[in-house]
Amino acid sequence: MHRTIAEKILQSKTDQKITGPGQIVRCKLSLVLANDITAPLAIKSFREMGANKVFDKDKVVFVCDHFTPNKDIDSAEQVSVTRSFAQEMGITHYYEGGNCGIEHALLPEEGLVGPWDLVIGADSHTCTYGGIGAFSTGMGSTDIAAGMVLGENWFKVPPSIKVDLHGKMGKYVQGKDVILKLIGTIGVSGALYKALEFGGSGVDKMSIESRLTIANMAIEAGAKAGLFPADKKTLKYTRKAGRSDEEIKPDKFAMYESEIDMEIKGMAPQVALPHLPENVKGVDEVGELEIHQAVIGSCTNGRIEDMRQAADILRGRKVDKHVRCIIIPATPRVWSDCVHEGLMQVFIDAGAIISPPTCGPCLGGHMGILAKGERAISTTNRNFRGRMGSLDSEVILSNPAVAAASAVTGRVTDPRSL
Repeated sequence: MHRTIAEKILQSKTDQKITGPGQIVRCKLSLVLANDITAPLAIKSFREMGANKVFDKDKVVFVCDHFTPNKDIDSAEQVSVTRSFAQEMGITHYYEGGNCGIEHALLPEEGLVGPWDLVIGADSHTCTYGGIGAFSTGMGSTDIAAGMVLGENWFKVPPSIKVDLHGKMGKYVQGKDVILKLIGTIGVSGALYKALEFGGSGVDKMSIESRLTIANMAIEAGAKAGLFPADKKTLKYTRKAGRSDEEIKPDKFAMYESEIDMEIKGMAPQVALPHLPENVKGVDEVGELEIHQAVIGSCTNGRIEDMRQAADILRGRKVDKHVRCIIIPATPRVWSDCVHEGLMQVFIDAGAIISPPTCGPCLGGHMGILAKGERAISTTNRNFRGRMGSLDSEVILSNPAVAAASAVTGRVTDPRSL
């Protein structure tokens, strides 16, 4: 059988012979992840199962990244439950304080995920790790509890859609624009319970950060996973994190459910208008749209490449006085790199607000809640109605350069026009 990347990884984790999509297989897990919102529910299920220890204290990870430092009593109680359980089980990888970053940026950085890994996480954007060749997917807290106990779970082998990317992206265009363009083409259900597998010459020229951004938003097309081959560029990235990985690529005659060709050379920066990630247009097609807030960060676009792109726009310019521009480096290391590269001073001089690493505004949690009638442009991954605050507010998704340019002008702006 000639296999896709998804099939090859699942086959490497099971003794059952994988024969094709739709088959149910039981696989051993490389890692189980939960955060401060989902871990307490998983812990409750863990207790109800009668379990008294996790399968491997080094392979269960808790990242308290949504509401920490705790924003209110409820969030403090959630973190308290998670912290106590982590201490009881001797969990090695527990993040809450100055070591904490946004989970899907933090884990690759710490070398906890990499090529050939099979990861489940109680967070829908766990699919991010497909950017470095891991089959990773979000699950409910009960499945996470079972994973913590057994170190394995069941999977239905997904059919794969091959997405071939051609060309090289232009200035102020990056992975966010590629995935928005794709979601705008196939819709938010276009890859429902399928694997999106990316390939083509465009991938070779693409940074790892852009690959992670694209894989992050695979779920916004309904995909079970978004997968990139692990090439020499990937191995160089994971080697920096202390790993020794092997390349992974699909078999030459792997069978795909369908194939999509995308030319990315000459593509304009893309934006997703309210209230779905599939409402995509080129930024040059939008027209005059006033904004009140710009958010640059999140598990989608909070890495150093994103910070550099935002700083490139904000350097020597001022944020419009009617706009709150919130900068959120995704991890302590990204924060530190921003300091050492002088990007923080650029953000301060421009009049931006700089936050510690957090998911805060992305889910309407804290650090940037929208009032009725307000509109934000954001580098996050979802723009559902009420996602960032009031049901009568709006969120527009974009890459960091578009968000920064919009912060300067006070309206949705093509960075190429500045």
